[in-house]
Amino acid sequence: MASRARHLIKALTWRVVATTDTTILAWIFTGNPLTGFKIGITEIITKTGLYYLHERVWFKVNRQRFRGLMHSHIRHLVKTVTWRFFGTIDTIIIATIFTGDPLVALKIGSAELVTKMVLYYIHERVWHHNRFGLVKQEQDTEELDEHPTEKKKTRGVIDYD
Repeated sequence: MASRARHLIKALTWRVVATTDTTILAWIFTGNPLTGFKIGITEIITKTGLYYLHERVWFKVNRQRFRGLMHSHIRHLVKTVTWRFFGTIDTIIIATIFTGDPLVALKIGSAELVTKMVLYYIHERVWHHNRFGLVKQEQDTEELDEHPTEKKKTRGVIDYD
């Protein structure tokens, strides 16, 4: 089972990658490194909270409804798209506030749509293979031996991330 600490650390590592990307893109589109920095710093606050909530929702949804997709590339792609939707809206709002120009904000958001999806997918795959914060939990399964009357219990790791 995934711990809350795993989700928090995962959110923070993503924020470092994403803030760097946003800062560079905002600098490119505004021509002003300070504006890029302001947009990036503001996103640290807004998106860390949003990302943590996104992780918790996916954790609960996966446990309850989508067990078959838990380890698939499809799951990571769907998470990428859902996160990017909320992330892009947040970026556009913040960029509009700091630039005063919705067109520049849309350019930043559009560029992020591409760069962040690639970066997020890579981040998801890295964390999928990282065991940090996963708690081992006993899982009883009945396996028939060569002798149908004998049953044995096995231990496994249940990974809901």
